[in-house]
Amino acid sequence: MAVAVKELVVVSGKGGTGKTSITGALAAMVGGKVLADCDVDAANLQLIIGGHVVESGPFEAGWEVVADIHKCLQCEVCSELCRFGAIENGVITELLLCEGCGVCADHCPAGVLSMKKRNAGEWLVLDTPQGSMASANLGVAIENSGKLVSKVKEIARKIAAKQELPLVLVDGPPGIGCPAIAAITGASLVLAVVEPTVSAMHDLIRLQEVTAHFRLALCVCINKSDLHEGMRRQIKTWCEENTVTVVGEIPYAEEFRQALREGRTVMDGDDILVKNSLAALWLKLAALLPIDK
Repeated sequence: MAVAVKELVVVSGKGGTGKTSITGALAAMVGGKVLADCDVDAANLQLIIGGHVVESGPFEAGWEVVADIHKCLQCEVCSELCRFGAIENGVITELLLCEGCGVCADHCPAGVLSMKKRNAGEWLVLDTPQGSMASANLGVAIENSGKLVSKVKEIARKIAAKQELPLVLVDGPPGIGCPAIAAITGASLVLAVVEPTVSAMHDLIRLQEVTAHFRLALCVCINKSDLHEGMRRQIKTWCEENTVTVVGEIPYAEEFRQALREGRTVMDGDDILVKNSLAALWLKLAALLPIDK
């Protein structure tokens, strides 16, 4: 009988909330899972998890123009049609400006120009001390990161199914854009990591609107919870009024920065208060996310 795979996706309204550190801590505590680093614009879960690449492959997305300049008639049709200023007399002068629209190739009378799939990055499978991890590196100036996020999740799901593991633990991208939506798609539970600040309160409201739109369960972890008591209470009150469960409150601790500097998770450190807070967080998450053993 196939194992029912659950997905826990950890997100945040912005970078720097401690999302990846908390994901790494969960990875260190929880067995029987596959990791997925879906923050493909800046994948850094490996920095605290460790591991090495065992498989990789190219990721293609979008189009770019290529030219057989020897056929060029110097008609300048391409230059006149390119509204982005990327091409001149059959020569791609500014490749980063090319939007891949294909109008130059469609109208080139000599067939000098053609379109090819753009190399947009690479997907990776890593063997780590915490199990298999799917990850990726997005290419420079590439905008299709949502598609690469979906590719990473697809790889992680396949690994989980093959290894008969019941959980995919996802480090999602910050924000509510296309990459974040791709990361939460199909999630069993979404964990929002927030700080006790005014901006985090606004970010949380937007995250709740997005997850509600896709009918996904949302819960909250307040990181650095003791930095501002007033905002901590405000976030908790809002969560109660909107039936969003607060599953954890992690106090501010220098241990998080120390762990990042040393390339490890906080669960490998000596701060008992932080470790106990994270252990309590997982117990509440596990209650919301029943996992088949």
